[in-house]
Amino acid sequence: MTAQTNRYTTVAITLHWLIAVMLVLLIVVGWQAGDLREALLSGQETDATLEDVRFIYNMHKTFGLLVLVLSLARLAWRFTHKTPPMPETMAGWEKFAARFAHIAFYVLMIGMPLLGWAAASSSGLPSYLFDSDALRLPDLPVPESESVHEFTGWLHGRGGWAILVLLAIHAGAALKHHIFDKDDVLARMLPFLKRS
Repeated sequence: MTAQTNRYTTVAITLHWLIAVMLVLLIVVGWQAGDLREALLSGQETDATLEDVRFIYNMHKTFGLLVLVLSLARLAWRFTHKTPPMPETMAGWEKFAARFAHIAFYVLMIGMPLLGWAAASSSGLPSYLFDSDALRLPDLPVPESESVHEFTGWLHGRGGWAILVLLAIHAGAALKHHIFDKDDVLARMLPFLKRS
């Protein structure tokens, strides 16, 4: 099989890297927004204002929903386009781990935005796409409750750690395949890499 036919499609590659970068940025920005909010509520000295925090949260929600849309598009693309086969040299446990990691990523890429949306919906505070008052985000049908807000927010925060751990394992496995196994696993998702 040639290297070209053993690669993911351009659409799959683009969605993969776009979503990956957005996820990392969303996690970093989400944690920073939480720290700023806590600092303001506890009276700590900070240059940030409540308007700054509102802007950051609303942009976090906007791009979180964009990740949800892109992830659903990526899932639809995966169901309708054949993925390249795994190398025959891969052990059975490696193939199982790779499939498990892909499923876990989809659960997180779709579940995290929904959890964040549920947390925002249960807070009783309005959310705005692109921080524009003209683009109010509709609430999900969840109870407006402090306990629901705290629980969904806690799950959303833990999900950020789960994504980072999974990303580290995923990247480590890809590098292991490229450097040690010398197969084309990483080259399938990086068009500029070539493997004979």
